[in-house]
Amino acid sequence: MKKEKIVIYTNKTCPYCKLVKENLEKNNIKFEEKLTEDNVSEWTSVVSLTTLPSVPTIVYKDNYFVPGRDFQNAEHAVNIINNFERSEHETQKQLLESIKTLNYQINIAFGNLDGVLKQIENKLNKKDEHKSTN
Repeated sequence: MKKEKIVIYTNKTCPYCKLVKENLEKNNIKFEEKLTEDNVSEWTSVVSLTTLPSVPTIVYKDNYFVPGRDFQNAEHAVNIINNFERSEHETQKQLLESIKTLNYQINIAFGNLDGVLKQIENKLNKKDEHKSTN
């Protein structure tokens, strides 16, 4: 079974791009490298779609994998490509579920932040109480 074409957008000075490319090669994953400075129009389109101007961005089976957002290191990028399967769900349904998940995660993060801020506030109030009694 032939793998679909993999495109990786990089730039010349990016050490992380080099590491990801080396890991792809080490795992016998063929790819086409496109330097962002040589493919400005394409790269602008990718950034417009993902809203993240981060390299190395990988395009595989019409999916965009951005460092930090979709993969955490070079090995993770290889793992994603080796195990990737297209979703059986419609794009709109996936998008709705992704938005609901993001909303949930934001709610959890703000709840955690609120808890930390309350702890800080309590500690500050205790220090103020000790100062006023002295």
